[in-house]
Amino acid sequence: MKTWFITGISRGLGLALAKAALAEGDAVIGTVRSGTPDLEAAPGKLTVITVDVADGAAAEAAVKQAFAQAGKIDVIVNNAGYGLLGATEKATDDQLTHIFAVDVFAPFRIIRTALPYLRAQGSGHIVNITSVAGRAPAAGYSLYAAVKFALEGLSASLAQELAPFGIKVTAVAPGAFRTDFLSAHSIRKSDADGAYAESIGRITAAFDANDGKQIGDPERGARAIIAAVDADTPPVHLLLGSDALRRAREKLDTVIEEIDRWEDVTRSTDFPAAVA
Repeated sequence: MKTWFITGISRGLGLALAKAALAEGDAVIGTVRSGTPDLEAAPGKLTVITVDVADGAAAEAAVKQAFAQAGKIDVIVNNAGYGLLGATEKATDDQLTHIFAVDVFAPFRIIRTALPYLRAQGSGHIVNITSVAGRAPAAGYSLYAAVKFALEGLSASLAQELAPFGIKVTAVAPGAFRTDFLSAHSIRKSDADGAYAESIGRITAAFDANDGKQIGDPERGARAIIAAVDADTPPVHLLLGSDALRRAREKLDTVIEEIDRWEDVTRSTDFPAAVA
């Protein structure tokens, strides 16, 4: 039996993951901003902590509470987060500050608080839910791509940093999943700008049209995450969804082509080799 600490279990992938973990017979300590998640669990298997993870001190306190209750936590999942669509020049300072507070600083503080406990255990698995937007971004969500890039970079470095302690790290990058991520009460948008109607306007309209029709199944995504956690050698980077796979491969191909095309310029910046 594992004990999971999952942020954002009220809906979406976080809710699906909590359900799947409970179905496995595991225990779940999950956070919500408000309300009660639609979860059924055996006595003692589910604990819900109400906390706004944007409040750094409160997020850290929730982690300490979880370890105090459980003694040992096997998997920490940084799932809570949201998206922001729109032109970069129209985003406000408040929007920038808040999305980084929720999508980057909260996971960082949760990880930092948990690490002394995990090192003492000599085990643990940190799962950071990022997005394919953090690996293969497109126009219209630069700030969302920025926070997910940050979480991807944190995860990749952290995996190497923590390996000697027996602690694993996986960055999970989903594509479009059929959750309420694109709904009006979840996704946020910066002010519209007619100058971007033909680019960002089209993309935003496509997102709106795709709400409720996304290819990704949250229940299958949750099972994939559990399979990765259970693996003897779990991935550091895990894509979820055929759309994420396609976008990531296209981005890698583009990057490799550009590296090759500019290789001579790249190499030209080294000091000349010493002549014997």
